[in-house]
Amino acid sequence: MRPSEDIERLIRAEHWDPFCVLGPHTVTANGKRATLVRAFLPEAVEAYLLPGDQGTRPVPMTSMHAEGLFEATVPPMGEKPRYRLRVTDRRGGVTERHDPYAYPPLLSDFDLHLFGEGRLHRAYEILGAHLHTVDDVAGVRFAVWAPNALRVSVVGDFNGWDGRRHPMRSRGATGLWELFIPDIPEGSNYKYEIRPRDHDVPFLKADPYAFAAELRPKTASIVRDISRHRWGDQHWMAARANRDPLSGPLSIYEVHLGSWMRVPEEGSRWLTYRELTERLIPYAKDMGYTHLELMPVTEHPFDGSWGYQTTGYYAPTSRYGSPEEFMAFVDAAHQAGIGVIMDWAPAHFPDDPHGLDRFDGTHLYDHQDPFQGFHPDWHSRIFNYGRPEVRAFLLNSALFWLDRYHIDALRVDAVASMLYLDYARKPGEWIPNRFGGNENLEAIEFLTEFNIVIHREYPGVLTIAEESTAWPGVSRPTYAGGLGFSLKWNLGWMHDMLDYFGHEPVHRKYHQHHITFGLLYAFTENFVLVLSHDEVVHRKKALLDKMPGDTWQRFANLRALYGYLYGHPGKKMLFMGGEFGQWSEWSHDDSLPWHLCQHEPHLGLQRYVRDLNRLHRNEPALHQADFDWTGFQWIDYNDGEQSAIAFMRKARDQANFVVCVCNFTPVPRHGYRIGVPAPGWYRELLNSDAAFYGGSNVGNWGGVQAEPTPWHGLPYSLSLTLPPLAVLFLKPS
Repeated sequence: MRPSEDIERLIRAEHWDPFCVLGPHTVTANGKRATLVRAFLPEAVEAYLLPGDQGTRPVPMTSMHAEGLFEATVPPMGEKPRYRLRVTDRRGGVTERHDPYAYPPLLSDFDLHLFGEGRLHRAYEILGAHLHTVDDVAGVRFAVWAPNALRVSVVGDFNGWDGRRHPMRSRGATGLWELFIPDIPEGSNYKYEIRPRDHDVPFLKADPYAFAAELRPKTASIVRDISRHRWGDQHWMAARANRDPLSGPLSIYEVHLGSWMRVPEEGSRWLTYRELTERLIPYAKDMGYTHLELMPVTEHPFDGSWGYQTTGYYAPTSRYGSPEEFMAFVDAAHQAGIGVIMDWAPAHFPDDPHGLDRFDGTHLYDHQDPFQGFHPDWHSRIFNYGRPEVRAFLLNSALFWLDRYHIDALRVDAVASMLYLDYARKPGEWIPNRFGGNENLEAIEFLTEFNIVIHREYPGVLTIAEESTAWPGVSRPTYAGGLGFSLKWNLGWMHDMLDYFGHEPVHRKYHQHHITFGLLYAFTENFVLVLSHDEVVHRKKALLDKMPGDTWQRFANLRALYGYLYGHPGKKMLFMGGEFGQWSEWSHDDSLPWHLCQHEPHLGLQRYVRDLNRLHRNEPALHQADFDWTGFQWIDYNDGEQSAIAFMRKARDQANFVVCVCNFTPVPRHGYRIGVPAPGWYRELLNSDAAFYGGSNVGNWGGVQAEPTPWHGLPYSLSLTLPPLAVLFLKPS
């Protein structure tokens, strides 16, 4: 290509290799070697080249094109040319700057090789926008993957959003583009202007690896240094790496940060990360929760998606503050003894024009075929897990949150939709895999790699699957043929419980199997028993409103449900607002109705959940063997006529056990006998019918003595008073 053609392509912003035109070039002038410097400065009326250090005599640059191409020839500058440009713009302003096209490539060949194989496990340190210094010159290093683009430019506040100003360097077959731009300050807004191959109109895209983004409806990425926070959670992190989270207490408070609490005096605005640190963390600690689970805090454009339609897989949402403030939130939680779980959505992404959809003019991150790339339920795009670069993008996102934000667990959303090619599709609307089945083999490979890498790199970190089918081995090790997750949501148990408690007590004797069925499969996976946000939206009613009966019975039913939740094998999770019994469905646009906590029985229910959490944490029998049959023993599951059940939970030390007895009718049962394995005084650890919790205060006056009367195949027995719609926890002392 002739120089004039190169220049015209550059001016039209079509050139894939701007460095062949711009920057320093060794030439021969008058028989001598010299350095020719070209710069594209469309705003300039005149320009000077300042070779070498400060104070050097300026060299006038000649205008070579009316659009703003200038050049100057100077004596040879050597292998590392040092110069600046002095520019006078049309308004008479004079600025000095370093030339981006004077710097060599910064991505190493080894990085390029690993990226192409999908094995660059710290790609977020390479791609995106990073404050960087080259030869004592500070600036920002940009890198982006757009293999099918004709040209990619960095645009932003610093260049008038002009795609001609900073076209990037192509790194060949890898599809990566990079550019170091000196003198750009932190906080600059930017995007990538991409010129596709198939049409002439360029478009703007946010940075997939950006560390921060503008508050919606604005969509620019923001240059941000996320290395300044000084962590104070060293003891937590060291202990986390050396403990077994599956044998410890795990009681999760699921939270949507934007609606947990708002500030009504200021237009019902969100709390900031700092305010959440001051209010949410002490509240969760006082309530006895071990973990906070945050509905997605990854950046998203639509509030109504609750964060599950993610556009910023490396950026905490700017709704509540800066990345540093979110780090401080996690840090404070750890120092308060509370873990942080983050919901993460690798199953699909939205089709917002600034996001991943058709990123370089092609279906880069998803499948082009709608039978594979379009999600009919959520009208979003499905990731192409067969592309190494896409798998690396997602895996790096997971590693990023664990590395830079010290997140303790990732709850992976919509795993079922990833596993099945025919998920939410009718016959004829999906493409079978190479074996003719409906399994998404590439997604399975990604999920197993995800779990292997996470557990290898971050011991003690949990991975949790929201998986709604009977896919085998979700929480079993990959070496045993499983997917490798630490835990799996038990959605079947949740549906059975809500169905059972939705019946009037007089009819519950016909549905006893709903209470007991979960124990048939309770130890096939490492389950989390969940009462999540999904059950209190879209006209499903709030948990309290699902309960039958008058107001007293509704609260008693809800306390009984929570008691059975905490007695049943499995880790625990409750969505915000459930702990004090809100009447209305959850709305992401409104604050929780905290005013209810001024009144009984809401305050009593809140006290009850607090005490359940403390009991769960303090009694090894209620958490130590959640995933092993040795930790559970039925006493009686056959008393459907009275809608009652009794069982034991055991610690690894089988002599350490807790008895749980449930009465799911409003009729008190006096002289109700159950078998127990040992003699002694059985102290009533917790009674959900206590007046302190809003109950009728029926019970056993603190405990009962075991009698040497065999019952239920056990050598001793207790004669109990079962309160109405209540759960008792007893322990021999």
